[in-house]
Amino acid sequence: MAIGQYKDVENGGEIVNGLEDLEKPFIQQEGEIVGSYHEEDDNDNEKGSLWMVLLCTFVAVCGSFEFGSCVGYSAPTQSAISEDLKLSLAQFSTFGSILTIGAMFGAITSGRIADFIGRKGAMRMSACFCITGWLAVYFCQGSFSLDIGRLFTGYGIGVFSYVVPIFIAEISPKNLRGGLTTLNQLMIVVGSSTAFLLGTVIPWRMLALTGLVPCILLLVGLFFIPESPRWLAKVGYQKEFQVALRRLRGKDADITREAAEIQIYVETLHSLPKARIQDLFESKYIRSVIIGLMLMVFQQFVGINGINFYASDTFIQAGLSSAKAGTIAYACVQVPITVVGAILMDKSGRRPLIMVSAAGTFLGSFLAGTSFFLKGQNLLLDWVPIMAVGGVLIYVSAFSIGMGAVPWLIMSEIFPLNIKGVAGSLVVLVNWLCAWAVSYTFNFLMSWSSPGTFLLYSGFSLLTIIFVAKVVPETKGKTLEEIQACINA
Repeated sequence: MAIGQYKDVENGGEIVNGLEDLEKPFIQQEGEIVGSYHEEDDNDNEKGSLWMVLLCTFVAVCGSFEFGSCVGYSAPTQSAISEDLKLSLAQFSTFGSILTIGAMFGAITSGRIADFIGRKGAMRMSACFCITGWLAVYFCQGSFSLDIGRLFTGYGIGVFSYVVPIFIAEISPKNLRGGLTTLNQLMIVVGSSTAFLLGTVIPWRMLALTGLVPCILLLVGLFFIPESPRWLAKVGYQKEFQVALRRLRGKDADITREAAEIQIYVETLHSLPKARIQDLFESKYIRSVIIGLMLMVFQQFVGINGINFYASDTFIQAGLSSAKAGTIAYACVQVPITVVGAILMDKSGRRPLIMVSAAGTFLGSFLAGTSFFLKGQNLLLDWVPIMAVGGVLIYVSAFSIGMGAVPWLIMSEIFPLNIKGVAGSLVVLVNWLCAWAVSYTFNFLMSWSSPGTFLLYSGFSLLTIIFVAKVVPETKGKTLEEIQACINA
């Protein structure tokens, strides 16, 4: 699933500084200035404290791994759950897609929750929702408790999708922030692939119990790490703010400059007027809003959640003798390709990467659609499973390299600070609504016409290329002000 690893949804500009640092290379050259810090300052801050930053990141990305586990759960379990609980096609489609409904509510409430009870409090709450959901799935005897469990896990990962990247960006030193934040997306993919792989060898109820593991690790780990210093400063806990920042930077580090910068940043946030939804339709903002919304629509309507949620059943319909083999291949492809995409993001630029990615999803969807067409015509039947699996693997590889992450990064860069919160909320809402529409309709579309389903997704891939080429500006290496000038030119 497409993940908002860089988004700032509720409070305008909460990770603006983090986004600016994502423009910089992971390793700085000697003597290079990073923000207002010299490399030597950063090295001083890292001494004796890097382990705490890494521990905080490890604990937080347990939530990202949980996100992936929830997303990947339905694909390898569809046949077994439908058979054991006597579910109809509509009932399993509801089960698969209701995750996105819960995630939608989690995402749009996450900003206020994270502001009210803190980043750690929000992660604790999310983990509890996910644990409750997984237990409901494990003990379910019918579709109702199954759906309730899936809804609860969806809400939990919706909150995780906001609070995990925010927390990592807020606790990381500037020169490490970009690299550490990308771990969020990587761990989502690792979690999804792990669920795919485990689902081929253990029963679906046991697979639900494995979803408890990252939640338990997260809950235990939160006792050993500090709260976000930025949040503590924002809510006025000055003493706690100083203690948390010193734990993260080392007991002998000089935190005076960083503490002052955070205080100035917080005061700037408080001075900004609250944006309203109607403000988004002003002429100076409307193009940014259209770009953000349409990127999310295209990201989902190329079919990722349908293919991801029901990959195993798709392989079966294509005539593959062992759906497990296709599922394992699907899982193994995602992780290395996501790493490649993260490396290329700042090297190739946003526009080329997303257009190449969309071209790949077009090719993959076209191949899969062609395989189902040949099967329906009883032509080249020996090649049908190979083309279907090959098409799906090309599709997921292409999506992972660009379409998954780049729209979220562009969305975070194109909105001015004063409307970032309300615009981000609208974009996230549209993204999850589209995710639900695709995941719910996939099985029905496949029943209507398997070739038509994949050709429909390939059509949206082509529209994505055209839209990006004509409308979306390149944001690589540009300040937020330069991006706005480019959009409004």
